[in-house]
Amino acid sequence: MLTRKQHELLIFIHDRLAETGVSPSFEEMKEALDLKSKSGVHRLISALEERNFIRRLPNRARALEVLRMPETAIKAPAAPAAKSKAPAVVPQAANENVLEIPLHGRIAAGLPIEALEGQSTLSVPAALLGAGEHYALEVSGDSMVEAGILDGDYALIRRTETARDGDIIVALIADSEATLKYFRKEGAMVRLDPANRAYDPQRYKPDQVRVQGKLAGLLRRY
Repeated sequence: MLTRKQHELLIFIHDRLAETGVSPSFEEMKEALDLKSKSGVHRLISALEERNFIRRLPNRARALEVLRMPETAIKAPAAPAAKSKAPAVVPQAANENVLEIPLHGRIAAGLPIEALEGQSTLSVPAALLGAGEHYALEVSGDSMVEAGILDGDYALIRRTETARDGDIIVALIADSEATLKYFRKEGAMVRLDPANRAYDPQRYKPDQVRVQGKLAGLLRRY
């Protein structure tokens, strides 16, 4: 069974070959999977080679051949060549494909609590996750209830260090406390807005707040 990153890369390579007939560059693969370095791409390609999903064609630069696809994969409709930089997608048929992503403790949807870095994992349907690296946090508190985020939910977070106004983000405050809030810029300050009228916005200097990811989805157990 492929890991989520291996699956995403294989789909991306397959779709690019179908669209253009040319393998994507390592830089394009790095950007599509939101990886921090090309070394991560090399490791994923080597793993796919070992599992006989792809092979490198000798004496040709950027030459990869897809030998087979996972049973859950469905070929996506070809996109116009002008959209050759489209990110990798997880096919809808992957609904039954369950992935394990890191579960990093509890995140406050109220007043900030200490950020935890646990080593446990959470099983998540692959169809809930898009391209990029993800992790999960258990929601603690009720300050985001008007956004449909309830105490005890599992927030599925895509790793990123940037955000736009209106994004729901994981904000690390003073490198010690984490909270889940709407991100806003307010003059020279960063404002973290709750989605509960019982709570007030929190304002910080930009150097006090680090974006650790954006909300990609929710998992709720009944």
